[in-house]
Amino acid sequence: MNDKQDFFPQYLSAPLQVLWFEADELAVMIIFFTISSLYGGWFWLSLILGPFFYLRIKKKYPKSFIKHLLYFAGLKTPRNYPSFFEKLFLE
Repeated sequence: MNDKQDFFPQYLSAPLQVLWFEADELAVMIIFFTISSLYGGWFWLSLILGPFFYLRIKKKYPKSFIKHLLYFAGLKTPRNYPSFFEKLFLE
C-alpha cells in the first residue's frame, strides 16, 4: 500500500475553485491587479473591466475553450494526449 495520500476530487468534472472563482478567473484578476499596481492611475479601472469582459467572453464558449486555443496556437501541449496530427489513438 502506498503511504502517500493522493488527492481525489469528489466530482471529477468540477473545476478547481478558490472561494467562488475558478482558477482561470482568479489568474486573470491577479494579472490585472499586477498591471494596475505597476502602472497605477487609470489602470486601476482595468482591475474591474478586465475580469468583467473575460467572464462575458468565457460564458459564450464551451467549457475549457481557452486550453483549446492555447493548444491550437502551439503555446501549450496537454499531458498524456497524442499530438494533433495522430490519426489513430488507442486508450
